[in-house]
Amino acid sequence: MTVSPHKKILIVEDEPDVVDLLTLQLRKADGFSAIVAHDGAEGLRKARTEAPALIVLDLMLPRMSGLEVCKLLRADSLTSHIPIIMLTAKAEEVDRIVGLEFGADDYVTKPFSPRELLLRIKAILRRGPGEQGDGKITRGPITIDASRHRVLVGGKPVVLTAVEFKLLSMLMQRPGRVQARDRLLNEVWGYESAIDTRTVDTHVRRLREKLGKSAGVIETVRGFGYRLRE
Repeated sequence: MTVSPHKKILIVEDEPDVVDLLTLQLRKADGFSAIVAHDGAEGLRKARTEAPALIVLDLMLPRMSGLEVCKLLRADSLTSHIPIIMLTAKAEEVDRIVGLEFGADDYVTKPFSPRELLLRIKAILRRGPGEQGDGKITRGPITIDASRHRVLVGGKPVVLTAVEFKLLSMLMQRPGRVQARDRLLNEVWGYESAIDTRTVDTHVRRLREKLGKSAGVIETVRGFGYRLRE
């Protein structure tokens, strides 16, 4: 039986026990298939050749660190759109923030619940680039084209990750309306509770950097969330 490529999950992890645990959990879930890479270089190669729907990426890897792999994946047009969940034993806040800064969509620390990780995978895969409809939205210098998963700033294309694209879409659809951090977590990440609102702040900061001179269109509402200036 051939598994849909949309359900392929690439696991980049050098600990056999963790690989076995994740592979078993994915096999038990309907329609998922696991691809395994045991070091960073192999993970980078398989991400480019296997076109997985999502990557579970360990931070501490042989040959090439998970952070370096994440950075290279985000810089490559073939892989920049693939969601990444960083999996690591490092639980310090600075490590989590660095992982998100490098382009990870989510962050899970070891030891972890396989069921929780599977729920996070499903939540990320549920949100696709086409969820916002097929039309274009233009607010000031920014145009977002959902059907082509394309963003133009001042007429020039800007490459965004899946999360950044969804985040910008949500703000552009509701100009002038304040979006609370926990609401953004729910609608963009698919989480039912505000487990880590710092995740939102980190992705907004990265999004602003990519918007360049147009970054000011995203306004911070202190103590609450964000909104797009009208």
